[in-house]
Amino acid sequence: MRSTAVRRTALAAAAAALVLLVTACGGEGSDGGTNEKGKGKDSAAAEPAAKALTAAELDKLALAEGDVKAHKIVKAGPQDDIAAKDVKTEKAECEPLARAVAGTPMGAPAATVKRRATAEPDVKDAGKDGAIEGAFDITTSLVALSSYEGEGAADAFAALKGAGTACAGGFAMTMASTDQKIVKMTEAKVSGGDEAVAWTMTAEQDGEKLPFNVAVVRKGGTFVSFSSFNLIAPEGDLPLPTAVIAAQVAKLG
Repeated sequence: MRSTAVRRTALAAAAAALVLLVTACGGEGSDGGTNEKGKGKDSAAAEPAAKALTAAELDKLALAEGDVKAHKIVKAGPQDDIAAKDVKTEKAECEPLARAVAGTPMGAPAATVKRRATAEPDVKDAGKDGAIEGAFDITTSLVALSSYEGEGAADAFAALKGAGTACAGGFAMTMASTDQKIVKMTEAKVSGGDEAVAWTMTAEQDGEKLPFNVAVVRKGGTFVSFSSFNLIAPEGDLPLPTAVIAAQVAKLG
């Protein structure tokens, strides 16, 4: 297992742990979703203008207990909030990526709701070698759904994709007063909705490294980010939470 410092890294930087979560600041976005405004609109050009959903409507679309096999689904709590003002990057163009890591919405969504999806530990071999380690081999994902009017979701997605290209070599960021550096970032395969993109990343703090991943799916005016982390996953080897992503995409319709 990793040190206490690295666990704090998980909570503040990946906004995930047994605990990945909340930015209950649906309307507290900055201009992070507009840096690439105009790009990515080709994919949304044929779509009718999106009408933003309310928090209550988003809540019905968000994952619920029983939606994902072998996962515990709960609402993210305010104790895990990372506000937009507390997410900063050394290079402005990288802010959309840092926002996705924190589960903090970009731009000005009409509403945001969040869920924490935690894989159940594998304890079937309790008492055998490696059983204790297996009990801590738990991937937790913060799932943040934000709804935008018009092309807001498409703009946010375009900004994120642009950041993935501009910041592929890594970047420094600060979340909840904790300095982190993304030292490795690789695009991963993901599908769903109208647009989807994902990356596996490695963060470093005080010489300790923590693997995590980020995936984003846009469906109409709804933008969904998945920020996942596992305390004991090997560096650079944390699979995307495909079951969680698939279940959430299915609920979007």
